Amino acid sequence: MTAASDHIIGRFAPSPSGALHFGSLLAALASFVDCRARGGRWLLRMEDLDPAREPPGAADQILHLLEDLALTWDGPVLYQSQRLEAYEAALAELADQGRTYPCDCSRQRVRALGGVYDNHCRHRLSTPTGSSAIRFKVPDQMITVHDRIQGEYRQHLRRDCGDFVLRRRDGLIAYQLAVVVDDQWQGVTDILRGHDLLDSTPRQLALQQALGYRQPEYAHIPVAANHRGQKLSKQHFARPLQRNSASDYLYQALNFLCQQPPVGLRRAPPAEQVAWATAHWDIQRVPKLATIPVNSSFS
Repeated sequence: MTAASDHIIGRFAPSPSGALHFGSLLAALASFVDCRARGGRWLLRMEDLDPAREPPGAADQILHLLEDLALTWDGPVLYQSQRLEAYEAALAELADQGRTYPCDCSRQRVRALGGVYDNHCRHRLSTPTGSSAIRFKVPDQMITVHDRIQGEYRQHLRRDCGDFVLRRRDGLIAYQLAVVVDDQWQGVTDILRGHDLLDSTPRQLALQQALGYRQPEYAHIPVAANHRGQKLSKQHFARPLQRNSASDYLYQALNFLCQQPPVGLRRAPPAEQVAWATAHWDIQRVPKLATIPVNSSFS
C-alpha cells in the first residue's frame, strides 16, 4: 500500500434499509481497494434519509460487517440525517438562481410518461396549492461522463430524464441532491459504485455545475444479478451476508471483479485478502458490462 494521499478521497454510502448483500459488498470492496491502492482516504456515509424504510439496528449491522470484512474507513461515519440544514441551504441557493420549481404531479403520471418527466409544472401559470415536490430545471444540453471503467457515457437530460426531484412531496430530500452536497462537503474526488447509478451521474454533474462544485472522477462496476437478470437488492430479496463467511465473500467478490486472486487466498483472513487485493488492484480488468449473473447462494 502506498503512502496516504490527501489528493484521493473515496467513499462508500450504503442505505441502512437492511443488511448488506453481495452486490453491496462488490461496491464497497472495489471502492475501498481502488482508493487504497492509490494511497487515498476512504470514507463511510450512511444514506439514512428515509426513516420509514430503515429497520432499527441496520446501520450498526452494516458497520460491524464492514469491520469483519477488513474494510476500515477513515474518520467518523457521516449520517445524512444530520445534514438536513446543508441540503436546505443548497435548495435555497438553487431557488435563488431560478433553477427550481414546485411540482404536484403524481408518480403515476410520471410512470405513464415512461419515466421521463415532461416538465409540466415548469410551465404552469399558477403555483400548486397542495403538497409539492421541488424539481430541478435541467439544462437543455448533452452531458458526457468519462467513466474510468465503462468509457464515455452520454445523456441529454431534458430528452432522456426531464426535470428531476430534489425534495419529495413528503418533505424528504432526494438522493440526487444529498449525494452531491455531501460529496462536495467531504471533498470526495473519486466515486466508484454500481452500474445501476451510471445514468444518475449526468444529473449529479448538472447539479454540481449549478452549485459551483468540483466534479469527482467516476467509475461504475457491473452489478451482480440474479437468475432473472434483476440486480441483487433488498427489493429482489437478495440474501444478507453472514458475518462468519467474510473470507469466502471477499474471494468471490475479487473473482467477480476479475482480479484473479490465487486459489490459496480463498481461506485467508479478510485482512490478508484485502491487502492482496490492494497490492494487485487493476481497474482495467473490471468487465465493461452492466450486469453479471451470480450463483443462487447470493440471490
